Amino acid sequence: MMKIDSGIDLPALRAVVAIADAGSFRGAATALGYSQSAVSHRIAALERGLGTALFDRPGGRGGVRLTAAGQAAYTHARRAIAAAEALEADVGARAGDARTTLRVGVFQTAAAELLPQALRAFRRDWPRVEVILTENDRPDRLTDQLARGRLDLAFARDVTSDDRIEAIPLLDDPLVILTRRDSPLLTLDDPTFDVLDGADVVAWTRRWPMQLELEDAWRRRGIAPRVVFRTEDNLALQRLVAAGLGDACIGRLAAQHALDPALAWIAPAESLIDRRIVLLSARQREPSAAALTLIESIRSRLGA
Repeated sequence: MMKIDSGIDLPALRAVVAIADAGSFRGAATALGYSQSAVSHRIAALERGLGTALFDRPGGRGGVRLTAAGQAAYTHARRAIAAAEALEADVGARAGDARTTLRVGVFQTAAAELLPQALRAFRRDWPRVEVILTENDRPDRLTDQLARGRLDLAFARDVTSDDRIEAIPLLDDPLVILTRRDSPLLTLDDPTFDVLDGADVVAWTRRWPMQLELEDAWRRRGIAPRVVFRTEDNLALQRLVAAGLGDACIGRLAAQHALDPALAWIAPAESLIDRRIVLLSARQREPSAAALTLIESIRSRLGA
């Protein structure tokens, strides 16, 4: 166990993080599987060792809050816990005596088009690491899960770095028009997105933020397609377009790898929505050696 004379040890640091995240000692005790008195004892010992209070305790129903010193302790605690977990995972994976996991947040196109080749190279160096892909198209949820340590890496669109998250740009993924190879749209000399005005289209459900942004862009341009089908599945959308039920606006990356030979795509010169795919990691959590290997594998494949 990591321990120095000031009373800092990993259980105490875990208690600091759990209390801050839960907003109460009781909630932290439940999350950690300890009694509330045990959590209070660890924090009291840590505060004595550091010579300062880490939490304001208003009493009653008011939630506890980090002091200024507590905020600094929280930041360092998360880093120390992450480093300890990375050490344990890396040693276990290298020693070959345990299977470790790498948790990656993805959206459908990233899982299908960006990861397979990168994971093939990754497996050569880390054969005992199990990679778990969690699909989520909401950037706010991905960044929150990264900051809380529930994900190790995540793919997202149009997220920028901040004090919690580092965003590594991978590639631009502008919107294009997915259509059939026999579509008259392919005969146009200089097509724009205006060709969708009044046309039948297949779209994503409005649960997806990207679809809401797309429809807002249509409205601003005075484009009014007839949405005839909505889906949350990339393959289903391609099949519906291939069946001649309508065209679709999708990212160029997905269009380039469309699975049905009946499909083709048009890239208007204009940009309807600026879209960039990025790879996210948490600033306060030191990436494991396995995570760094996967990052480099992805960047190398894309030339990022």
